[in-house]
Amino acid sequence: MNLQDFMNLVTSRQSDRKFDSERAIDRSVLLKIIEAARLAPSATNSQPWSFILVTDAETRQKVASRCGTTLVPINHFARQAPAQIVVVEERSNWTSRIGNKLQGERFSDYDLGITTAHIVLAAEAAGLGSCILGLFREKKLRQELGIPDSKRIALVILLGYSKDPKRLKKRKPIDSILHIDKW
Repeated sequence: MNLQDFMNLVTSRQSDRKFDSERAIDRSVLLKIIEAARLAPSATNSQPWSFILVTDAETRQKVASRCGTTLVPINHFARQAPAQIVVVEERSNWTSRIGNKLQGERFSDYDLGITTAHIVLAAEAAGLGSCILGLFREKKLRQELGIPDSKRIALVILLGYSKDPKRLKKRKPIDSILHIDKW
């Protein structure tokens, strides 16, 4: 892959909210996407993540029902996605935790963002649409999936063959975000 191929990939990747619920995703494709996530870089190679791949129809509906709030009915499209990846935060290694203290940061949050980017870009490369969900009822979702109380669910990622048309990206112009050599 050259830089132009990569730019085409990041340009075409979008958050999809319409999926072909009748079209299953081959398990080997899903495992390659998880492999891309596993290979993501992390602070001091701590790899503070686990993934739950959800493809069972009944379990997917349970996960989808926990995406959103009881007050505001959003993320209803989660029911259409034929696969979901629940990203779970694991404890960082001790060197990363020391860095957290010294910098006043949570490097695992960055690490989880990087691995999530690997997931959605790998999905795009495989011809799949994706949508990252950050709003979910964590306690209920944890119960549905048997996740220990000591673990934090970071995100839910929906995967499927998109029925959304490709949209032009609306981004700030480069000259409003780029500073060269100094502010």
